[in-house]
Amino acid sequence: MKKTKIIYWILTGLFAFFMLGSAIPDALVMPIAVGGFKEMGYPVYIIPFLGVAKILGVIAILIPGYPRIKEWAYAGLTFDLIGATYSIINSGKSIGNWAPMFIILFLAAGSYIYYHKKLKTAAQHDNNDLVGGTVNAIS
Repeated sequence: MKKTKIIYWILTGLFAFFMLGSAIPDALVMPIAVGGFKEMGYPVYIIPFLGVAKILGVIAILIPGYPRIKEWAYAGLTFDLIGATYSIINSGKSIGNWAPMFIILFLAAGSYIYYHKKLKTAAQHDNNDLVGGTVNAIS
């Protein structure tokens, strides 16, 4: 259980760090975000919306509980990454501009997989605490 939690938090922390790092310039409509969106042909008005959505997604994957919201957050952040990668590739950028996106997608996948491993391990742990029909109060 401990190893699973450690791997989960490392992957999730790195994933959250990268997503928050891309969300803040968007939410604040910083020139670097505006320039990138203009180069890809997207309207500027979408930038703060995406930034705030990514910040909310990061918060959702970091706070404990709320498994349904967490699932939606993982999906939304993954769609954002896939859409961004697709947009960067189709805007004619070199491989050096879009290849690093696969590292972040790998972190997203790893975080998601270990989130479910952590849930499964916790459920097994809770089932082992059942003694004579009562739940151990320490868990």
